[in-house]
Amino acid sequence: MNVLVHLAAEEPQSPLVPPIPELVIGLIAFAIVFGFLAKKLLPNINKVLEERREAIEGGIEKAEAAQTEAQDVLEQYKAQLAEARHEAARLRQEAQEQGAALIAEMRAEGQRQREEIVAAGHAQIEADRKQAASALRQDVGKLATDLAGKLVGESLEDHARQSRVIDRFLDELESKAATKAEAGR
Repeated sequence: MNVLVHLAAEEPQSPLVPPIPELVIGLIAFAIVFGFLAKKLLPNINKVLEERREAIEGGIEKAEAAQTEAQDVLEQYKAQLAEARHEAARLRQEAQEQGAALIAEMRAEGQRQREEIVAAGHAQIEADRKQAASALRQDVGKLATDLAGKLVGESLEDHARQSRVIDRFLDELESKAATKAEAGR
């Protein structure tokens, strides 16, 4: 303990300034550690930093290449999309044209069928009219013959005579009807 008191009695030392021998020993130790670190550790650190820089640059190049490729794929996609839209428009136009042609064809077929039906109807009406006129002519002729036979008082059973009387009677009726029709106009 006596030694401690003796050391404490010596001149007061500043806590910020170390003693000179400790300072020299500290500087030598620092130089040794710094030299060791500069020789062994610094090349490894530089190597790792260089590898990292190359990896980053390579990553950037890869990213740029990927971005360029993505841009190319996007352009191809847009071109394909435009082509698909063009093809869809072409198909739609073609379908409209086919639909219009089909509608025109169906209209023509419907018109043709309508004309056939109308012609068949007119033919049937004409045949029915002729048949009705013939039946009417026979009935009127029979009635006229019977009436004429009763008026004249003799039988008009002779067929040739009956036909002449009927034809003459019907011709007179038709001419009177035609005269009335013209007078009505």
